[in-house]
Amino acid sequence: MIRSDRPQSPLFVKSYDFLLWLLPLTLKFPKAQRFLLAERLGKLALDFYEAILEAVIDSHEAAQHLEQADLLLTKIRMYIRLSHDLQCLSTGQYEHAARLMDELGRLVGGWRRKQARGGYNPGAAQPPG
Repeated sequence: MIRSDRPQSPLFVKSYDFLLWLLPLTLKFPKAQRFLLAERLGKLALDFYEAILEAVIDSHEAAQHLEQADLLLTKIRMYIRLSHDLQCLSTGQYEHAARLMDELGRLVGGWRRKQARGGYNPGAAQPPG
């Protein structure tokens, strides 16, 4: 794990925590769903994390990357709901995922609004002082 002197944005921390919770859970999906639904859900979650990282790295295209992250989160929500409806996730797991995704959505939305107003980039080095 790479450590940094500066604190990480809550979005990165929450996204990483979501991945740590979700990916092992998808390995427990029934065999019939593991190779389609679980794989798709895991890929979308990783793509979401990559999109927010790309928004930091490519600040000139941050708005585009954040829009992509928002779209990916919407897809993740759909697959989480489908996973619950197919009984791959318990109601408690579904509620937990919904809370996490709502929080991620608020963080992405806040970043998009701040970025649109003035180029906010949570991964950029903070000025000293």
